[in-house]
Amino acid sequence: MKRFVLVGLLVLAVFAMSVGLTAAQDGHIVERIRDRGELICGVNSVLPGFGTQNDAGDFEGFDVDICRAVAAAILGDANAIAFRPLAAAERPTALASGEIDMLSRNTTWTLSRDTEWGATFGPTTFYDGQGVMVKVDFGVSTIEELGDESIVMCATAGTTTELNITDKANALGADWELNTFPDFDAIMDAYEAGACDAFTSDISSLVSRKATSADPAAHSILPGAISKEPLGPVSPQNDANFADIIRWVVWGLLTAEEFGIDSMNIGDFMDSDDAGIGRLLGLGDNVAGDYLGINDQFMVDVITQLGNYGEIFDRNLGPDTIFGLERGFNDLWTNGGLMYAAPFR
Repeated sequence: MKRFVLVGLLVLAVFAMSVGLTAAQDGHIVERIRDRGELICGVNSVLPGFGTQNDAGDFEGFDVDICRAVAAAILGDANAIAFRPLAAAERPTALASGEIDMLSRNTTWTLSRDTEWGATFGPTTFYDGQGVMVKVDFGVSTIEELGDESIVMCATAGTTTELNITDKANALGADWELNTFPDFDAIMDAYEAGACDAFTSDISSLVSRKATSADPAAHSILPGAISKEPLGPVSPQNDANFADIIRWVVWGLLTAEEFGIDSMNIGDFMDSDDAGIGRLLGLGDNVAGDYLGINDQFMVDVITQLGNYGEIFDRNLGPDTIFGLERGFNDLWTNGGLMYAAPFR
C-alpha cells in the first residue's frame, strides 16, 4: 500500500513540475524579448533570396527581413535580433521548446502544422507552389512527361514536398524513387552529382537554386505547380499578443505599399491629414501600437528601417536581383495579386 502511495505522490510531483514548466513558458514572449534586448528568429541559412548568410556572416533574405520587421516593431531596432539557422525538420521542436521566439523560414501553412505544432501562423507573406527541376539534357519538358520515366526524385526531409510529390506520382502512375535530404545544399550536391534525376521543392526555392548554380542554363524548372504553398511567419500558440504583433506588422508592410509609403519618402507622410495613413503611422491621437502593447509609431520604425512589402520583395527577389521574380500572386490585390491587408482601424 505504501508503495502505491509513494508512486502516486511521485506521479503527482512530476505532473506538477511539468505544469509549472509549461506555465513558465506560456505567453510573455514580448516581455522576454524586451528583457534580453533582442528577438530570436528561426530562419533558413542555405536558401539564397529567402534566408542565407553573406560573406560577412550576416543573415539576409526575404524571410530574414520579416524577422527584422518584427524586431523593429517591438524594440525599435531591426538589428536587435539573433538568428537560429534551422533544418526543415527542426522547426516544430525549436518553436515548441522556446529556443526561438518566432519562425520565418519558408514554412507552408497546413492543417496538421496549425494543430500539431502548437503554432499560430501569421499572414501569408509569399504565395508559392511546388514544382520540379530537371537538367535540360534529361529531355523532358513537362511533369507529365517525367511521369513516364523511372527516376530518383529528391526532396527536403520534414517538408510538405514529400507528401505532395508522392500524391503526384500516384496520380500519374509514375515509378519514382523518393530520396530525402536534410537541406537544400545536400540535395543540390546529390542532384549535381547525378544521384537525383529531379529535384522537387517550392518553385521559389527551385528558382533560387537554379539562379545560384554553376550553370543556370543547364537546368529547367518544369511548368506548372503541383500544390498550393502559402508561406509565412509562425509563432507559439501560447502567446496571442505576440502573434497579433507579427500579424499587424505584415499587414502594415502591405498597407504602407498600398498608400505608396516607402523608406525613402516616409518623412513626407508624417504630417498627413489622411485618416488611414494617420492610423497606420500612429500619428496624432491614433493609438495603433497601444492595442498591441508597443509603440504607437511602430510602423514608422519598420518602414524607415526595412521599407514596405514591395521594397522587401524587390530587394531580395525582384527583377533587379539574380532571381528576377515577378510579383504575380504576391502583388497587391489592387494589382491583381493576393496580398490583401486587414484595415488599421
